[in-house]
Amino acid sequence: MVLLALLQANAAVLDIERNCRAIDEAARKAAEAGAGVLLTPELFPVGYAPLRIRTELDPALIPDICGTLAEIAARHRIALVYSLPAVTPGGQWQITATLLGDRGEELLTYAKVHLFGPEERKAFSPAEAAPAVVDLGGIRASLAICYDVEFPEIVRAAAARGAELLLAPTALAHGFDAVPQVLLRARALESQLTVAYANHSGAEDGCQFLGGSVIAAPDGSLLAAAGTGPELLFAEVSADAARNARAVVPYLEDRRPAVYRSWEDGLAEDGSAGG
Repeated sequence: MVLLALLQANAAVLDIERNCRAIDEAARKAAEAGAGVLLTPELFPVGYAPLRIRTELDPALIPDICGTLAEIAARHRIALVYSLPAVTPGGQWQITATLLGDRGEELLTYAKVHLFGPEERKAFSPAEAAPAVVDLGGIRASLAICYDVEFPEIVRAAAARGAELLLAPTALAHGFDAVPQVLLRARALESQLTVAYANHSGAEDGCQFLGGSVIAAPDGSLLAAAGTGPELLFAEVSADAARNARAVVPYLEDRRPAVYRSWEDGLAEDGSAGG
């Protein structure tokens, strides 16, 4: 059993010091409450403003930001998920998420596969690597980012690799209430794992965020849900919850991926989606 803390807050675009202080304070409170891991929103240390981040952020600063966040995790002895831009060896900018252990060591990193909207697509390049899985205090954990979880393939890929907990930093705008209220619970249920989804609140660079962060259980129920303002959510998550759900209805065992691929291959050969 792991006590998970989730930060929903308003970031200041490119005010890295202020945003890292907010993470530091949340980590302190979460650790004092007994939490083993803290999940923070998408691009929170730099704020969510894709075009400004791409043009105004000096990538040479990114290693120092990562170092600050590792120091926060180590000082409070809490695992930490953060999201930052990263520049590939080929010069492509990507949106990434990183899971640190409670000594500040990097356990897992993931780059966003599905970019949302024209600004993200102008500022960043989509990744292609599948989500990986790591042990986190006895529960198998994986990462996804925002729009990724709106595609069942990403969550199912994590579950098929053994994930029992999916940690998802996000930056979801006002008006998309169905995503946390309906879709996230369906993703948790259909892949039978806990999904934690940490959003921004308030306005950043003209974007009004929904808030509404959730932690959804493997049976589709809500373990915790936030309102529209800043909040620190807590929920106990366990490997047993995922394992028990999979024992009752074995979705992962009963799926037939080869059949599904043949359907898609057939569409490609026909050149149409219907008659």
